[in-house]
Amino acid sequence: MNHPLLAATVISFVAFLIGVPILLGVARLLGIYAIVRERQCHVYVLFGKVIGILNEPGLCFLWPRLGWKALFVQSLGRCQITDMRLDQEYLRSQPVNSEEGAPMGIGIWYEMYISDPVAYLFKNIDPRGSLAANVSNSTVRCLSNLPLAKMLVDRHAMSKTVRDEVTPKSNEWGYQLGSIYIRKVHFRDPEMIRQIESKVVNRLRQVTAAIKQDGVNQVSIITSTAERQAAVEFGKAAAVRPAIVGKAMAEIGSDAKVGDTLFELLETQRIVEGQANLTLVRSPQHALIADLLAAGPPAAERPPATGRSSREMAPAPPPLK
Repeated sequence: MNHPLLAATVISFVAFLIGVPILLGVARLLGIYAIVRERQCHVYVLFGKVIGILNEPGLCFLWPRLGWKALFVQSLGRCQITDMRLDQEYLRSQPVNSEEGAPMGIGIWYEMYISDPVAYLFKNIDPRGSLAANVSNSTVRCLSNLPLAKMLVDRHAMSKTVRDEVTPKSNEWGYQLGSIYIRKVHFRDPEMIRQIESKVVNRLRQVTAAIKQDGVNQVSIITSTAERQAAVEFGKAAAVRPAIVGKAMAEIGSDAKVGDTLFELLETQRIVEGQANLTLVRSPQHALIADLLAAGPPAAERPPATGRSSREMAPAPPPLK
Protein backbone atom coordinates (compact mmCIF):
# COMPACT_ATOMS: atom_id res chain seq x y z
CA MET A 1 0.00 0.00 0.00
CA ASN A 2 1.22 3.48 -0.88
CA HIS A 3 1.78 5.18 2.49
CA PRO A 4 2.43 8.69 1.09
CA LEU A 5 -0.95 8.59 -0.72
CA LEU A 6 -2.72 7.50 2.45
CA ALA A 7 -1.01 10.23 4.44
CA ALA A 8 -1.97 12.84 1.86
CA THR A 9 -5.58 11.66 1.94
CA VAL A 10 -5.75 11.85 5.74
CA ILE A 11 -4.15 15.29 5.80
CA SER A 12 -6.58 16.58 3.13
CA PHE A 13 -9.57 15.19 4.98
CA VAL A 14 -8.49 16.75 8.29
CA ALA A 15 -7.73 20.03 6.54
CA PHE A 16 -11.13 20.22 4.88
CA LEU A 17 -12.94 18.98 7.98
CA ILE A 18 -11.28 21.25 10.53
CA GLY A 19 -9.20 23.81 8.67
CA VAL A 20 -11.87 25.18 6.32
CA PRO A 21 -14.42 26.00 9.11
CA ILE A 22 -11.61 27.61 11.12
CA LEU A 23 -10.50 29.63 8.10
CA LEU A 24 -14.06 30.81 7.40
CA GLY A 25 -14.55 31.73 11.05
CA VAL A 26 -11.38 33.83 11.00
CA ALA A 27 -12.58 35.50 7.79
CA ARG A 28 -15.90 36.40 9.42
CA LEU A 29 -14.09 37.63 12.52
CA LEU A 30 -11.97 39.94 10.38
CA GLY A 31 -15.10 41.22 8.68
CA ILE A 32 -14.24 39.93 5.22
CA TYR A 33 -17.74 38.62 4.42
CA ALA A 34 -21.19 37.99 5.92
CA ILE A 35 -24.12 35.82 4.90
CA VAL A 36 -27.53 37.52 4.95
CA ARG A 37 -30.51 35.21 4.94
CA GLU A 38 -33.87 35.78 3.26
CA ARG A 39 -36.04 38.44 4.99
CA GLN A 40 -33.27 39.40 7.42
CA CYS A 41 -31.35 42.59 7.94
CA HIS A 42 -27.89 43.06 9.50
CA VAL A 43 -27.27 46.33 11.30
CA TYR A 44 -23.60 46.94 12.20
CA VAL A 45 -22.89 49.21 15.15
CA LEU A 46 -19.43 50.47 16.09
CA PHE A 47 -18.74 52.83 18.99
CA GLY A 48 -22.48 53.56 19.37
CA LYS A 49 -22.98 54.51 15.73
CA VAL A 50 -24.62 52.63 12.88
CA ILE A 51 -21.96 52.11 10.22
CA GLY A 52 -23.77 49.81 7.81
CA ILE A 53 -27.00 48.06 6.95
CA LEU A 54 -27.20 44.87 4.90
CA ASN A 55 -30.73 43.94 3.79
CA GLU A 56 -30.03 42.09 0.52
CA PRO A 57 -29.92 38.31 0.96
CA GLY A 58 -26.81 36.42 -0.11
CA LEU A 59 -23.03 36.58 0.35
CA CYS A 60 -21.86 40.13 1.08
CA PHE A 61 -18.25 41.37 1.39
CA LEU A 62 -17.93 43.92 4.16
CA TRP A 63 -14.68 45.68 3.23
CA PRO A 64 -16.09 47.41 0.12
CA ARG A 65 -19.13 48.52 2.15
CA LEU A 66 -17.69 49.35 5.58
CA GLY A 67 -14.03 50.07 4.75
CA TRP A 68 -11.48 49.77 7.52
CA LYS A 69 -14.28 49.60 10.13
CA ALA A 70 -15.08 46.08 8.98
CA LEU A 71 -11.90 44.82 10.71
CA PHE A 72 -13.14 45.96 14.15
CA VAL A 73 -16.91 45.64 13.90
CA GLN A 74 -16.92 42.01 15.04
CA SER A 75 -14.54 42.53 17.94
CA LEU A 76 -15.32 46.05 19.15
CA GLY A 77 -18.83 46.52 17.78
CA ARG A 78 -21.85 44.32 17.29
CA CYS A 79 -24.14 43.07 14.56
CA GLN A 80 -27.89 43.30 15.19
CA ILE A 81 -29.95 40.83 13.11
CA THR A 82 -33.58 41.81 12.68
CA ASP A 83 -36.37 39.62 11.29
CA MET A 84 -38.13 41.39 8.40
CA ARG A 85 -40.83 38.73 7.90
CA LEU A 86 -44.52 39.54 8.12
CA ASP A 87 -45.90 38.99 11.62
CA GLN A 88 -49.39 39.11 13.07
CA GLU A 89 -51.06 39.69 16.42
CA TYR A 90 -54.55 39.23 17.83
CA LEU A 91 -55.90 41.31 20.72
CA ARG A 92 -58.89 39.74 22.43
CA SER A 93 -61.95 41.44 23.93
CA GLN A 94 -60.93 45.10 24.01
CA PRO A 95 -63.50 46.80 26.30
CA VAL A 96 -65.66 49.47 24.62
CA ASN A 97 -69.15 50.84 25.26
CA SER A 98 -71.78 51.36 22.61
CA GLU A 99 -73.83 54.52 22.22
CA GLU A 100 -76.67 52.83 24.11
CA GLY A 101 -74.35 51.98 27.02
CA ALA A 102 -73.97 48.27 26.32
CA PRO A 103 -70.57 46.88 27.45
CA MET A 104 -69.01 45.34 24.35
CA GLY A 105 -65.78 43.49 23.62
CA ILE A 106 -63.88 43.78 20.34
CA GLY A 107 -61.28 41.31 19.07
CA ILE A 108 -58.87 42.94 16.61
CA TRP A 109 -56.33 41.21 14.38
CA TYR A 110 -53.50 43.06 12.64
CA GLU A 111 -50.36 42.39 10.58
CA MET A 112 -47.04 44.22 10.82
CA TYR A 113 -43.48 44.00 9.60
CA ILE A 114 -40.25 45.91 10.27
CA SER A 115 -39.81 48.65 7.70
CA ASP A 116 -36.97 50.62 9.38
CA PRO A 117 -34.49 48.41 11.28
CA VAL A 118 -32.63 51.35 12.83
CA ALA A 119 -35.79 52.92 14.24
CA TYR A 120 -36.93 49.50 15.40
CA LEU A 121 -33.69 48.90 17.32
CA PHE A 122 -32.98 52.30 18.80
CA LYS A 123 -36.17 54.42 19.03
CA ASN A 124 -38.20 52.12 21.27
CA ILE A 125 -37.05 49.53 23.75
CA ASP A 126 -40.17 47.37 23.18
CA PRO A 127 -41.67 48.31 19.80
CA ARG A 128 -43.88 45.21 19.56
CA GLY A 129 -45.47 45.80 22.96
CA SER A 130 -45.82 49.52 22.24
CA LEU A 131 -47.54 48.76 18.93
CA ALA A 132 -49.99 46.37 20.65
CA ALA A 133 -50.75 48.99 23.30
CA ASN A 134 -51.23 51.63 20.60
CA VAL A 135 -53.64 49.41 18.66
CA SER A 136 -55.57 48.61 21.85
CA ASN A 137 -55.84 52.27 22.88
CA SER A 138 -56.84 53.36 19.39
CA THR A 139 -59.52 50.66 19.29
CA VAL A 140 -61.02 51.79 22.58
CA ARG A 141 -60.73 55.49 21.72
CA CYS A 142 -62.06 55.34 18.16
CA LEU A 143 -64.77 52.70 18.51
CA SER A 144 -66.38 53.75 21.78
CA ASN A 145 -69.84 55.40 21.71
CA LEU A 146 -70.70 53.96 18.31
CA PRO A 147 -74.30 52.81 17.69
CA LEU A 148 -74.74 49.16 18.58
CA ALA A 149 -76.16 48.28 15.14
CA LYS A 150 -73.18 49.87 13.38
CA MET A 151 -70.73 48.20 15.76
CA LEU A 152 -72.19 44.76 15.00
CA VAL A 153 -72.38 45.20 11.22
CA ASP A 154 -69.96 47.77 9.82
CA ARG A 155 -66.60 46.17 10.67
CA HIS A 156 -64.74 47.30 7.56
CA ALA A 157 -65.16 50.98 8.42
CA MET A 158 -64.08 50.36 12.02
CA SER A 159 -60.97 48.49 10.85
CA LYS A 160 -60.02 51.37 8.53
CA THR A 161 -60.52 53.90 11.34
CA VAL A 162 -58.17 52.03 13.68
CA ARG A 163 -55.53 51.57 10.96
CA ASP A 164 -55.51 55.27 10.08
CA GLU A 165 -55.09 56.09 13.75
CA VAL A 166 -52.23 53.66 14.46
CA THR A 167 -50.15 53.88 11.26
CA PRO A 168 -48.33 57.24 11.83
CA LYS A 169 -47.10 56.29 15.28
CA SER A 170 -46.07 52.79 14.26
CA ASN A 171 -43.92 54.17 11.43
CA GLU A 172 -41.89 56.16 13.98
CA TRP A 173 -41.00 52.90 15.73
CA GLY A 174 -39.90 51.16 12.55
CA TYR A 175 -43.07 49.10 12.13
CA GLN A 176 -45.29 49.15 9.07
CA LEU A 177 -48.87 48.04 9.60
CA GLY A 178 -50.48 45.68 7.14
CA SER A 179 -54.10 44.57 7.33
CA ILE A 180 -56.24 45.35 10.37
CA TYR A 181 -59.52 43.51 10.80
CA ILE A 182 -62.19 43.50 13.49
CA ARG A 183 -62.77 39.77 13.87
CA LYS A 184 -65.18 39.58 16.81
CA VAL A 185 -67.70 41.86 18.50
CA HIS A 186 -69.44 40.40 21.54
CA PHE A 187 -71.25 41.35 24.75
CA ARG A 188 -69.19 41.34 27.93
CA ASP A 189 -72.01 41.33 30.52
CA PRO A 190 -73.16 37.75 31.33
CA GLU A 191 -76.56 38.96 32.57
CA MET A 192 -77.18 40.83 29.32
CA ILE A 193 -76.19 37.74 27.34
CA ARG A 194 -78.71 35.64 29.30
CA GLN A 195 -81.45 38.22 28.74
CA ILE A 196 -80.76 38.34 25.01
CA GLU A 197 -80.76 34.53 24.84
CA SER A 198 -84.07 34.45 26.72
CA LYS A 199 -85.63 36.99 24.34
CA VAL A 200 -84.37 35.11 21.30
CA VAL A 201 -85.74 31.80 22.64
CA ASN A 202 -89.12 33.37 23.40
CA ARG A 203 -89.25 34.95 19.97
CA LEU A 204 -88.40 31.63 18.33
CA ARG A 205 -91.15 29.96 20.33
CA GLN A 206 -93.65 32.62 19.22
CA VAL A 207 -92.62 32.24 15.59
CA THR A 208 -92.83 28.43 15.83
CA ALA A 209 -96.28 28.61 17.45
CA ALA A 210 -97.46 31.07 14.78
CA ILE A 211 -96.20 28.77 12.01
CA LYS A 212 -97.93 25.76 13.60
CA GLN A 213 -101.17 27.69 14.05
CA ASP A 214 -101.05 28.90 10.47
CA GLY A 215 -100.58 25.31 9.32
CA VAL A 216 -103.54 24.15 11.43
CA ASN A 217 -105.66 26.97 10.00
CA GLN A 218 -104.70 26.03 6.45
CA VAL A 219 -105.54 22.37 7.11
CA SER A 220 -108.89 23.38 8.65
CA ILE A 221 -109.71 25.55 5.64
CA ILE A 222 -108.82 22.74 3.23
CA THR A 223 -110.81 20.18 5.29
CA SER A 224 -113.89 22.38 5.60
CA THR A 225 -113.77 23.20 1.89
CA ALA A 226 -113.55 19.51 1.01
CA GLU A 227 -116.39 18.65 3.39
CA ARG A 228 -118.56 21.43 1.97
CA GLN A 229 -117.93 20.29 -1.60
CA ALA A 230 -118.61 16.66 -0.61
CA ALA A 231 -121.84 17.67 1.13
CA VAL A 232 -122.92 19.59 -1.97
CA GLU A 233 -122.22 16.59 -4.19
CA PHE A 234 -123.99 14.19 -1.79
CA GLY A 235 -126.96 16.53 -1.69
CA LYS A 236 -127.10 16.60 -5.47
CA ALA A 237 -126.88 12.80 -5.55
CA ALA A 238 -129.63 12.48 -2.92
CA ALA A 239 -131.83 14.84 -4.91
CA VAL A 240 -131.27 12.97 -8.17
CA ARG A 241 -131.59 9.43 -6.68
CA PRO A 242 -135.42 9.34 -6.34
CA ALA A 243 -135.84 10.38 -9.96
CA ILE A 244 -133.37 7.74 -11.17
CA VAL A 245 -134.86 5.00 -8.98
CA GLY A 246 -138.42 6.01 -9.95
CA LYS A 247 -137.55 5.95 -13.64
CA ALA A 248 -135.96 2.50 -13.29
CA MET A 249 -138.95 1.17 -11.32
CA ALA A 250 -141.32 2.56 -13.95
CA GLU A 251 -139.42 0.74 -16.67
CA ILE A 252 -139.46 -2.50 -14.64
CA GLY A 253 -143.13 -2.14 -13.70
CA SER A 254 -144.13 -1.88 -17.35
CA ASP A 255 -143.69 -5.67 -17.56
CA ALA A 256 -145.48 -7.62 -14.77
CA LYS A 257 -143.39 -10.78 -15.09
CA VAL A 258 -140.11 -8.85 -14.88
CA GLY A 259 -141.36 -7.01 -11.82
CA ASP A 260 -142.50 -10.17 -10.00
CA THR A 261 -139.23 -11.91 -10.80
CA LEU A 262 -137.20 -8.95 -9.57
CA PHE A 263 -139.04 -8.71 -6.28
CA GLU A 264 -138.72 -12.44 -5.70
CA LEU A 265 -134.98 -12.25 -6.31
CA LEU A 266 -134.65 -9.33 -3.94
CA GLU A 267 -136.67 -11.14 -1.27
CA THR A 268 -134.59 -14.29 -1.70
CA GLN A 269 -131.33 -12.30 -1.48
CA ARG A 270 -132.56 -10.61 1.69
CA ILE A 271 -133.42 -13.95 3.22
CA VAL A 272 -130.07 -15.51 2.29
CA GLU A 273 -128.09 -12.56 3.65
CA GLY A 274 -130.06 -12.50 6.90
CA GLN A 275 -128.93 -14.31 10.07
CA ALA A 276 -132.41 -15.37 11.33
CA ASN A 277 -133.41 -19.01 11.87
CA LEU A 278 -135.98 -20.27 9.32
CA THR A 279 -138.69 -22.87 9.77
CA LEU A 280 -139.69 -24.44 6.44
CA VAL A 281 -143.19 -25.92 6.19
CA ARG A 282 -144.44 -28.07 3.37
CA SER A 283 -146.86 -26.16 1.21
CA PRO A 284 -148.02 -27.26 -2.21
CA GLN A 285 -148.94 -23.72 -3.18
CA HIS A 286 -145.29 -22.47 -3.01
CA ALA A 287 -143.04 -24.13 -5.51
CA LEU A 288 -139.99 -22.13 -4.34
CA ILE A 289 -139.91 -23.87 -0.94
CA ALA A 290 -140.19 -27.24 -2.56
CA ASP A 291 -137.28 -26.44 -4.83
CA LEU A 292 -135.20 -25.35 -1.84
CA LEU A 293 -135.93 -28.57 -0.02
CA ALA A 294 -135.14 -30.64 -3.11
CA ALA A 295 -131.79 -28.87 -3.50
CA GLY A 296 -130.77 -29.61 0.11
CA PRO A 297 -128.81 -32.69 1.34
CA PRO A 298 -130.54 -36.04 2.03
CA ALA A 299 -132.50 -36.41 5.23
CA ALA A 300 -129.96 -38.88 6.67
CA GLU A 301 -127.11 -36.39 6.31
CA ARG A 302 -129.11 -33.33 7.33
CA PRO A 303 -128.32 -32.04 10.86
CA PRO A 304 -131.17 -31.76 13.35
CA ALA A 305 -133.03 -28.49 12.96
CA THR A 306 -132.92 -26.05 15.83
CA GLY A 307 -134.92 -22.95 16.31
CA ARG A 308 -135.91 -20.43 18.86
CA SER A 309 -139.51 -21.64 18.74
CA SER A 310 -140.66 -24.51 20.97
CA ARG A 311 -142.59 -25.99 18.04
CA GLU A 312 -140.90 -28.84 16.21
CA MET A 313 -140.34 -28.62 12.54
CA ALA A 314 -142.44 -30.69 10.17
CA PRO A 315 -140.79 -33.74 8.60
CA ALA A 316 -138.97 -33.06 5.35
CA PRO A 317 -140.85 -34.08 2.19
CA PRO A 318 -139.34 -36.61 -0.22
CA PRO A 319 -137.28 -35.21 -3.03
CA LEU A 320 -139.30 -33.99 -5.93
CA LYS A 321 -138.74 -35.54 -9.35
